[in-house]
Amino acid sequence: MTTEKRTPDPAEVDRVAVIGAGTIGAGWTALFLARGLSVAVSDPDPAAERAVQQYIDRAWPALERLGLSPGARRDNWFFHTDPGVAARGARFVQESAPERAAVKREIYGILEDIVGDGVVIASSTSGLMMSDLQAACRLPRRFAVGHPFNPPHLIPLVEVVGGDRTAPETLDWLMAFYRRVGKRPIRLNREVPGHLANRLQAALWREAVHAVASGLASVEDVDTAISEGPGLRWALMGPAMIFNLAGGPGGMAHFLDHIGPSMEGWWRDLGSPAMTPEIARRLAEGVAAEAHGRTTAEIAAERDRLLLALIELLQRERAAAAPA
Repeated sequence: MTTEKRTPDPAEVDRVAVIGAGTIGAGWTALFLARGLSVAVSDPDPAAERAVQQYIDRAWPALERLGLSPGARRDNWFFHTDPGVAARGARFVQESAPERAAVKREIYGILEDIVGDGVVIASSTSGLMMSDLQAACRLPRRFAVGHPFNPPHLIPLVEVVGGDRTAPETLDWLMAFYRRVGKRPIRLNREVPGHLANRLQAALWREAVHAVASGLASVEDVDTAISEGPGLRWALMGPAMIFNLAGGPGGMAHFLDHIGPSMEGWWRDLGSPAMTPEIARRLAEGVAAEAHGRTTAEIAAERDRLLLALIELLQRERAAAAPA
């Protein structure tokens, strides 16, 4: 067992461990490599090593375009089937194991016998509560959620939230570390299932499913209604600021006075669909029709290409508009 007690400064972190090598774990690995870190990856499936390498190879040209940190090397990573071996010597751990509480708790028990007491351990969980995951930990104060969005090597957002036994300084540290590796972290004030962004997505998805289930629109037209409408604005700023602009010189106050009552009426009319086998079938058939014969890999490649172009544009325009 390691005896290191001090939590390293975020700028001092040079070696990290990624536990779980699915899509999210592989994405974190590519990002950490691009930021000049050494990465130890663990997954119980030996075949995951090849999948991670393929992910890095696909992601690296985009990461090069966005700018690599000094010392960044795409081969500066190591694979282990044992999470304890991967975590040994790590100065930060990003746990990205399957979304099952029992699996994560078992991994935490292993990690606590390996990593130093000052090492922060963050979970990529998309909806589990850290208070539950950390309940049996010896040092629960250093466990928190650091939830990314797919693909992690491109999407800036990370949601940071602690459990009821997480130390505030752990959350401070995570915010600083994620900023250091180029993320745009937000810190939630309390736990809720699904965190924040997934709940926002779930609210929109519920009405999208209702629109299909009720016959209001096709799957493709629902997607077009977002991607060619409000989705373009949401890439630039959030819904509160968008509606603030909709209020003109009067801002949000005018918007709420003018549109607010109507929108409250829409809220009361929103659907609550049940995901029946019939609706699931219609959704699956709808996205298959929308794909127009393209494979999932081809659609993902298009997503990443357009994301990269959008990120580069936003970076360039924001840098040009920044005060000198």
